Amino acid sequence: MEFQEAKTKFVQTWGALGSQWGINKTMAQIHALLMVSNEPVSMEDIMAELQISRGNASMNLRALMDWGLVYKEYKAGERREFFTAEKDLDELAVKIAKERSKREIKPTLKVLKEVSSLDTPQTEEEKHFV
Repeated sequence: MEFQEAKTKFVQTWGALGSQWGINKTMAQIHALLMVSNEPVSMEDIMAELQISRGNASMNLRALMDWGLVYKEYKAGERREFFTAEKDLDELAVKIAKERSKREIKPTLKVLKEVSSLDTPQTEEEKHFV
């Protein structure tokens, strides 16, 4: 398998897995592209490689930075922004787990706590609910 073919296959596969982590396909594809790049990549190069719009690239890069999975870098003499990904898989797993906990588990636990605090359960159904 040629390098470009392997790279494309990895980016596509990682993108498909993204929905299982709670992120969209394009966000995961950008992350994959940055993971396999040995140098920081510009937004323009990301757009060209993945054939996505500037708005789509910008929105997903911002989200990846919010998750702590991607970092912005500047190169001397360049006006463009460059991006690089967290490459340590252990650190990546920790960051994804923390972010998912913040976005999914904690809000769910808050709702469960709220709904389980009925004033005084009267009926069997209310008692069972609590």
